Amino acid sequence: MSSINRQEFVPWIRKYQPTSTKDVVGQDTSINAIRDFIKNFKTQRKKAILIYGSSGVGKTSSVYALANELNLEIIEVNASDFRNAQLINQTIGQASKQMSLFMKQKVILVDEVDGLSGTQDRGGIQAIISIIESTSFPIICTATNPYDQKLSSLRNKCEVVEFSSLNYLTVYEKLSDICKKEGIKFQEHDLKSLARRGDGDLRAAINDLQGLVQNKKELERADLEQLSERDKKESIIDALVRIFKIKDPKIASMAFNNVEEETDQLFLWVDENLPKEYTKPDDLVRAYNMLSRADVFRGRISRWQHWRFLVYINDLLTAGIAVSKDEKNKEFVSYCQTQRLLKIWRANMKYQQRKAIAEKIAAKTHTSVKDTIKSTFPYVQFMMKKSKGHRKQITEFFELDKEEAEWMIG
Repeated sequence: MSSINRQEFVPWIRKYQPTSTKDVVGQDTSINAIRDFIKNFKTQRKKAILIYGSSGVGKTSSVYALANELNLEIIEVNASDFRNAQLINQTIGQASKQMSLFMKQKVILVDEVDGLSGTQDRGGIQAIISIIESTSFPIICTATNPYDQKLSSLRNKCEVVEFSSLNYLTVYEKLSDICKKEGIKFQEHDLKSLARRGDGDLRAAINDLQGLVQNKKELERADLEQLSERDKKESIIDALVRIFKIKDPKIASMAFNNVEEETDQLFLWVDENLPKEYTKPDDLVRAYNMLSRADVFRGRISRWQHWRFLVYINDLLTAGIAVSKDEKNKEFVSYCQTQRLLKIWRANMKYQQRKAIAEKIAAKTHTSVKDTIKSTFPYVQFMMKKSKGHRKQITEFFELDKEEAEWMIG
């Protein structure tokens, strides 16, 4: 994507991010519970709330919408960005006691708290619990699975609120509203099919919709047929998000578990998108070192057929690269498939065409094809490009067909 297109491209999940709780669909009961918790925080027995649910159901966006309505400053941290109790205390701990710069009330959002690893982040959960016990402001934690064993002690300190998966009709209504605002034509049946595919994940459905109608103003049935081909690509993108946006090696190491791609393709995806995410030189050096080490094991598999090295390749490509960064890039990054294979294919095609022409020249000049490519070929090509009067003679002498003659002229 060019720099101009990158500036023009605005993800619809950002463009239509809820600014009030009225914009959040299907979670009225849960939002009311959070609102009550915030408004009555001083009298609450528990000083934190743990909201959970699958991806794309509105957990984080609901907190932001509520903060906007209640005129609260929101301090967001992602739990997976912190490796130990000291870092957690330095960030969340200070924020939980200090009034905001403009003397506004605030709420502290600890996103993806289940991203803390039970082994790598020793003391992390306990540090959050200690902060909850002494906080002066509401703390809201989000998780996908609150019943993970490592969260048991934290769960006991929090009110627990579920965000249920969205009904496909609810997703359809939101997609329909976006289509109308964007001037996108659609058939009800087709848009409902798209809504069903989201499996309750509104964010994924909106991303799908934007991808399918990019640069046009109509959703067509043929577009939906592309989704089955895109599913594999999107799962790779999800995997890249896990690697590039999360620092927990345990989570990152599972990124490629459900990706149906060859190992060589995974290398190309990571290599292509790594510089877009890791903008700090030190992060890039460490990450490419991991990629290089993984490539060494790939070579050993090729030479020795020691397939057990795949385990090392996976760990280096996922967890190794994930922990190579000091902090995640908070900017939106649009991942894309590598163009390297296409360039290689084009180069091969160019080489094959050159070789075919060189064989004809070699036959006429009684030299080897190798010598012809080195010496005679460049001279003949130069003559055909610069001397229009001799093109016909050269073409006829070397018995070049029309396509070959055009290729020589360029």
